Amino acid sequence: MGTDHKPVVQAVGLTKVFRDFWYRSRVVAVDRLDFDIRPNEVFGLLGPNGSGKSTTIKMMLGLLYPTHGRISVLGRPPTDVAIKSRIGYLPEESYLYRFLNARETLDYYGRLFQINRRDRQRRVDQLLEMVGLTRESRRRVGEYSKGMARRIGLAQALINDPDLLILDEPTTGLDPIGTREIKDLIVFLNREKRKTVLLCSHLLADVEDVCQRVAVLYGGRRQAVGPIHELLSQENLTQITTDRLSEGTLHRIRQIVEEEEGKHVISMTAPTARLEAFFLKTVREAQKARPETSGASAGGRIADFLAGGGAEEGQAVVESLIAASEVAPTTGAAQASPAEVEQEPAREVIQELVSDDGILAGRDDAVEGPPAALPGESVEEADRRVIEELLKPTRGSGDERQE
Repeated sequence: MGTDHKPVVQAVGLTKVFRDFWYRSRVVAVDRLDFDIRPNEVFGLLGPNGSGKSTTIKMMLGLLYPTHGRISVLGRPPTDVAIKSRIGYLPEESYLYRFLNARETLDYYGRLFQINRRDRQRRVDQLLEMVGLTRESRRRVGEYSKGMARRIGLAQALINDPDLLILDEPTTGLDPIGTREIKDLIVFLNREKRKTVLLCSHLLADVEDVCQRVAVLYGGRRQAVGPIHELLSQENLTQITTDRLSEGTLHRIRQIVEEEEGKHVISMTAPTARLEAFFLKTVREAQKARPETSGASAGGRIADFLAGGGAEEGQAVVESLIAASEVAPTTGAAQASPAEVEQEPAREVIQELVSDDGILAGRDDAVEGPPAALPGESVEEADRRVIEELLKPTRGSGDERQE
């Protein structure tokens, strides 16, 4: 089997037992769980509260150790530090530093991944635009609403352009527009960038919209797993969609089905649009009349470094050429050594200080050379005398003001 077909995440007999002080079994959070997440798929992890979803994710991230069984992530144990840079994680609650603003937050996480300064700044700008927080980027994260905190949390999960993206309730607290944008982003990252996404959500409609396969947990055990279209298919029913028909035609169809097929027509109704589609259409029409709103705005385009980096790479090339031209030596001139280049600013500062127009110009206490020794005074004594004179309180000093 080729490397590309190996599971991104694989759990075999995964079990987690939480014990009390006396090491007695208290809670079996995950019980002999088997599942795998294939490359380039959106996998949904479903289940009611207490079914073991969060515990499974924590073992996947190496935050908890399995009691029994094993789990691998990207072909390595979850505790392997080498795979951390390839994982993006949005927890159920975004625990961010509340006194940092959005830009500082993303820059901090970019530093953790050792992204260079130029790329870090570019990614921060693109991610803030993508999640609709450009105008609110200078506000402290502690002042953000729940929805805005989820947006900046998603941005930090994407700052390292991960291969595996783990999203735990990503749409919690988001308005319908933000929810639609998150779902569109997940679909884009999967279809266009071939990224693997694990989605954990209680909103089943969101899971149905974006996931290819799902696993349903209950009591820490796997109850069902498989492609969504297979799990939801109703093989004993047939649905036909046509243009709107007259009542007479509908009556004849009902008769044909009952007489020739011996089947009963369960329902024949006109389809209706989904509430989500109606809401998005209404809001978009309103935005044309009044685009400004408080708080987070609608998300922008996909960040260039996530979308393929075409524009980003072009900008990087231009910046590198400009930087090269600034340090390139002129034709026929000898190239300065690094030490000489580093000494140039210091030399300019010294010349500025000692020049006639410099900072020291016109000062009575400025000296041009070593202090002159008095008769019978050694050089060391002269130096000590000058230092003592400099340390004496001057007129208008703090000592006189205190008196």
